[in-house]
This record gives sequence, C-alpha cells and structure tokens, in this order.
Amino acid sequence: MLLLVVPAPVQAAPLNSSASVIRAKTSQTVSPQQVLEELANADVVYLGETHDSPEDHRAQLEILQALHQKRSDWTIGMEMFQRPYQAVLDAYLAGNLTEADLQERSQYKKRWGYSWEFYAEILRFAKAQGLPVIALNTPTEVTRKVSRQGLESLTLSDRRFVPPLSAIELGPPEYRQRMQEVYEQIHQGKSNSLNFERFFQAQVLWDETMAERIAQTLQQAPKTRMLVLVGQGHLFYGDGIPNRVARRVRRPSFSQISVLLNPPDEVRTPSDRPIADYYWMSSQK
Repeated sequence: MLLLVVPAPVQAAPLNSSASVIRAKTSQTVSPQQVLEELANADVVYLGETHDSPEDHRAQLEILQALHQKRSDWTIGMEMFQRPYQAVLDAYLAGNLTEADLQERSQYKKRWGYSWEFYAEILRFAKAQGLPVIALNTPTEVTRKVSRQGLESLTLSDRRFVPPLSAIELGPPEYRQRMQEVYEQIHQGKSNSLNFERFFQAQVLWDETMAERIAQTLQQAPKTRMLVLVGQGHLFYGDGIPNRVARRVRRPSFSQISVLLNPPDEVRTPSDRPIADYYWMSSQK
C-alpha cells in the first residue's frame, strides 16, 4: 500500500552539467539533459550503483532531483531496505519517526551496513516531496537459508516476503554462467556443483523478490514511475531484475532504462550486447 503525503514545494537543484553520459549501444556521448528527457518518459529507471561509492550516491540524488522537476509522479525503490520493514519506511516518510528511529527499526546497520549518509539526502528529499519509497530487498535470513539449503528448504513463514517458488525462473543460461565465474573466483575451485546451485538460487531469489515488488508497485499505482536504486550487478544485460519485471508487467509499451553510475572501464567495453542502456560518468571520476 503506497503512502500518500501532501508534497512540499519542489526545491530546484541544478544538475551537475559536467557529468558525461555514454549511450552503451553506440558508445556515443550524449548530453545529460537529453538522457533525462528519456528517463522521464520511462516506466522504470534503474540507477545501478557501487554501494561504497560516494560519487554514485551524489549522482543518484542529482538525477532524482532533476527528474522530479520534470514530473512529480515518482516512486523510489531501494535495495537498501528489506521488505518486512516497509511500515517503518512509511512511518518515517509520514514524519512519525526520526532518521535514527528509521535506522534502528529497519535494522539498517545490520542488514545493509553502508554509510547512512550515502542515502540520507535521497530519503530526506523523498520525505520533503511526498515521494513513496519502497523496500525491495529479500530478508537476509531467507537468502542465507537458500544459499545453504536451497529454495525447497523455505517454510511458509520464510515465503511471506518472496515470490512463490513457481514464479522463480532459474536462468537464463548466460546469467548462470556469469554467476558461476563469480562463484569460482570466490571459492577458487574449493566447492562443488551443489553448493554453486544453492548460491545461484539465492542470487535469483534476490533478483526475483525485488522484481516482484517493483511489479506490484506498478500494478497498485498504474500512473507512477519508478526510480530504482540497486547494485549494478542486478542490472547487467537485464538478466537480474529488469527482465524479471518485464515478465510480470503486462502493459503495452512498457519501458525500462538501466543507467550504470561510474562503471569501471572493463564494464564499458563495447559489445554487440550492451550491458546497460547508459553509463553516467560523474565529473569526479
């Protein structure tokens, strides 16, 4: 259920005009203002971050403020909060909790742990402008259990905040292959195929849970646009979250745009299959 708050007057915030934006498909540089026009007309905009990058979080705030000047019907989806704590977020946005209360009651430090100040200005802006904020993430206990015991180990209680098992698609093959390479780098060949399978199930559950919540939000509020703050790895090639949202949303001309914030050079290597739609490079990089 989306929280309705009377919006405060819009505070204009100049966009960092020194940012450089690259269209991934063509490797051409385009103006930030041109890209913002495209983003403002998308149903879902993903801003893919590196969690500990201050530049990425400054860019998120700037883009949010610029998009809000173009239209006010945004809902913000955040990987940083887990789904059982939606009511806590709503209470903060309604002015019934302080930021300290929000951190404590959402168990932010335990469940996310990155600097609060990375996201504080985004939340303050959302509160001031009456923008709903949606907790997207899977409860830590659930992903941890799946990584150890597999999806079939989940009880009815575990499944309250995740999609039905029938709605979870363990693929595509290219995604599985990329995750296997990551897994092998982590474990250096000291694990087995069953352990990888559970690791992959946990990763997919993470993606599917966030995708389900995004789709639910769009269905409950058909006129809203969503700005999703999430780690870059959930966006690569659309395999993590975007394609799983598209599978659930049945709208004509449904559109999503993925923007990677300050990705490293190896991510921006030209390819026949672009890893995202845009690369947004801050002036600090």
